Amino acid sequence: MDVRRLELLRELAERGSVTAVARATNRTASAVSQQLKVLEREAGIALTEKAGRGIRLTGAGRMLAQTATDVAVALERADALWEDFKRAPAGEVTLTTFPTGGQMLLPGLLAAVAAVPGLSLLCSDQDPVLPDFADLTPDFDIVLADAGGVMPTWRDRGLVVVPLLNEPLDVALPEGHPLGRKATLSPSDVRDETWIGVPVGFPFDRILQEIENANGSPAHVAQRFVDNGIVETLVAAGHGIAILPRFTTRDRENGLITRPLTGVRSHRQVFALMRPDRAVRPSVRLVADALRAEAARVQEFYESL
Repeated sequence: MDVRRLELLRELAERGSVTAVARATNRTASAVSQQLKVLEREAGIALTEKAGRGIRLTGAGRMLAQTATDVAVALERADALWEDFKRAPAGEVTLTTFPTGGQMLLPGLLAAVAAVPGLSLLCSDQDPVLPDFADLTPDFDIVLADAGGVMPTWRDRGLVVVPLLNEPLDVALPEGHPLGRKATLSPSDVRDETWIGVPVGFPFDRILQEIENANGSPAHVAQRFVDNGIVETLVAAGHGIAILPRFTTRDRENGLITRPLTGVRSHRQVFALMRPDRAVRPSVRLVADALRAEAARVQEFYESL
């Protein structure tokens, strides 16, 4: 079977439609469909089936798509070994992140890789309302994603998942709030408070749901925002309290204070996600290693405060 046709099948498995595959591979949809039909004849079994106006993979198609991933990994590993033999890692590595992940990790990461000759790290950020950052892995070498207590099934999707850091989530209060006299806060302490929340279903909102479960009563959420900066401003102005990440919240200087939350699990984990074939490229491996080192430095710095 032709490796390039196998790669198209893999792209269909990950992107879900012929149109998306065509756009990603700079082909026409008819050209993609034709190549998939040739691959199907080579395989001697149906690899796709109609699904509404589009197509989806059959069981055999999904198995062959996984084989395509294995082939891609093997080819990248061979290229990586050869590149390691010839010269130091080089080329462009693309990385995308959620906003506060970039705030924590990108300054040190960019400084660490700047001294590597021939290596270019191109970074971007994404709207945090994206349902699953793992969906970005076909388009970026490294994707930074966070999870609030409940682990997504990223490994089940065949991705390389690299744990980076564990960030506590605290209760943010305006300076002078009576609860500020306490060293830590429990769910019962904040039972009657007004909250500035995040959209329903976001990681921080799951912490608020755990507080509600512990208290046996709903929390009063006055406003909901995606942007942590807006939440900080409203908390500092006295419009409510909030759940905010410890490492990137501008307390004190911004007119608010933070207190650890006890009695419920209140943290988020930050990960690097990669397709397995990209993860073995020397340049991507170097950036991933630098990312792990920077995350360890950030974690140690904040835990020492």
